[in-house]
Amino acid sequence: MEAAWNRKLEKLLDEVEKPARYTGGEINTDLKPFSEAEITFAFCFPDTYEIAMSHLGMKILYHILNQLPWALCERVCTPWPDMADGMRREGVPLFSLESRTPVKEFDIVGFTLMYEMSYTNILETLDLAGIPLCGKDRADSDPIVVAGGPCAYNPEPLADFIDAYMIGDGEEVIAELCDTVRACKKNGMKRSDILSALSRIPGVYVPSLYDVTYHDDGTVSAITPCGGAPFPVRRRIVPDLNSQEYPTRFPVPYTEAVFDRITLEIMRGCTRGCRFCQAGMIYRPVRERSLEKLLSIAEESEKNTGYEEISLSSLSSGDYTCLAQLVTALMERFREKRVSISLPSMRIDNIVKQSMEEIQKVKKSGLTLAPEAGTQRLRDVINKGVTEEDLTRSVTDAFSCGWSSVKLYFMTGLPTETDEDLEGIGKLAQNVIGAYFGVPKEKRGKGLRITCSASVFVPKPFTPFQWAAQDTLEVIREKQEKLRHILGMKFVHFNWHEGELSLLEACISRGDRRIGAVIRTAWENGCRFDSWNEHFRFDVWMNAFSACGLSPAFYANRERSYEELNPWEVIDAGVTKDYLIRENEKAKAANTTKDCRKGCNGCGLQRWKGACPQYENARGV
Repeated sequence: MEAAWNRKLEKLLDEVEKPARYTGGEINTDLKPFSEAEITFAFCFPDTYEIAMSHLGMKILYHILNQLPWALCERVCTPWPDMADGMRREGVPLFSLESRTPVKEFDIVGFTLMYEMSYTNILETLDLAGIPLCGKDRADSDPIVVAGGPCAYNPEPLADFIDAYMIGDGEEVIAELCDTVRACKKNGMKRSDILSALSRIPGVYVPSLYDVTYHDDGTVSAITPCGGAPFPVRRRIVPDLNSQEYPTRFPVPYTEAVFDRITLEIMRGCTRGCRFCQAGMIYRPVRERSLEKLLSIAEESEKNTGYEEISLSSLSSGDYTCLAQLVTALMERFREKRVSISLPSMRIDNIVKQSMEEIQKVKKSGLTLAPEAGTQRLRDVINKGVTEEDLTRSVTDAFSCGWSSVKLYFMTGLPTETDEDLEGIGKLAQNVIGAYFGVPKEKRGKGLRITCSASVFVPKPFTPFQWAAQDTLEVIREKQEKLRHILGMKFVHFNWHEGELSLLEACISRGDRRIGAVIRTAWENGCRFDSWNEHFRFDVWMNAFSACGLSPAFYANRERSYEELNPWEVIDAGVTKDYLIRENEKAKAANTTKDCRKGCNGCGLQRWKGACPQYENARGV
């Protein structure tokens, strides 16, 4: 590292709000000689260090790459504005946490795309690193800029800035991508040739190899691959989680992370088929880790990190086949060490009372449930598959086990929503209050607190609601005001998401390549850390849309036809368009679809041999 900017960096660390975000040197950090690696990968998280260090995907891929003898992976986070401004002022380039190597010196710079409102941070990160923002402006000496994660399923809004996307599960494809760049580098290949080579890897999308044209009304008319690039690009699926590397020795931050704990991914995917849920569609099929494997991971992780909490992570943890046995075994092994177990992402129809009783023996945290809608009709529309009786039984069990704090998650603006559905949210809250006082005093905990949170529906690609219109800002505000009135009752606290942020999320999530100009214009005018209230500047975003000649309503508030070619149809996520149309039509009639563990619903994964164990087991394959 250059001594001149090293001294400037040390001075900056004395001035910024949280210097521990930038110092590195944590326990369990992988330190490999940078000069000896054949390929170097900067894993960039487009948000703060505290959030990055809670991200399981980063830990998994960091571990996988550093296990390869010829590869090196180091971490990079987007600096907070105080640090970023100081770096620009002092001429300090963005650097990695492990070796403080300038990011521009890495062979590959990779971003994880977890949330659309972090996209300006990607431009901020590239700019601080001194890497040209647009792929077409990068020289052969510049890093290859790649991305993956759930938001990569619509890669088009960032197509100008990302050289290659990894679509789907990353455990295998990231090593293949790095090995390809390694081979190309050895052969002295040009950047364009490297990108062509990457496009031949299954699951890799290189946007520069596709031409997009538009109709006069602004909709996409055609997506045309060039130079032999595949169409569509089929996502990658890891069929067996037990066979994959899982980190048990990962960096432990010196400063507090958002989730300071061991995250144990017990399974991946969900069979429930909620029609608004993108994760439930794009992470299919369900794959479980074995009980033995999870216990081994937990023991090694606790020994290597010293964390005092283990979170059982999945889209629907209550659906894990051996949940009760897993919780009991974990409590037996860690009770003396006072290590607690938490169960996020629980469905209200499958709360396991035995597991709850075990968990509260060490630490009783709040209970989080997601009814999503206030009436059974609307829950059937979204295919939630739970009833009011499920909620009452679940919270009664929880209160009987000593819980007194409950969080209920709802969504406003769902297709076909009426005032009656909003009033139903208040009735559910009243039922929870009634359930609490129906439990004997000696069993229930003290101080009932019910938090009702209402997010705003955002239509997402590869869901049955991908064609739906989002409520306008005026309607969003009216509904939130009604809910404030409805939930103005004792024991209940109401939180809601800002409609302006949800509008922009909808614009980007269903955006085409032209949205990239809006993102860049917003960033050039000061937008960064848009998901943070203190930095969100809605007026600047609206001005960016105007400057680019685009309308937010075109992307967010417009009902789309089934015939329209969507920008993300360059990707094959597994679920077919025909299946999504069928589900959308069933939603309009408030008809439900069974859990696919009870029989195949023909979502499309059955087309791919070995992709869907549920389908093949049912057929005896």
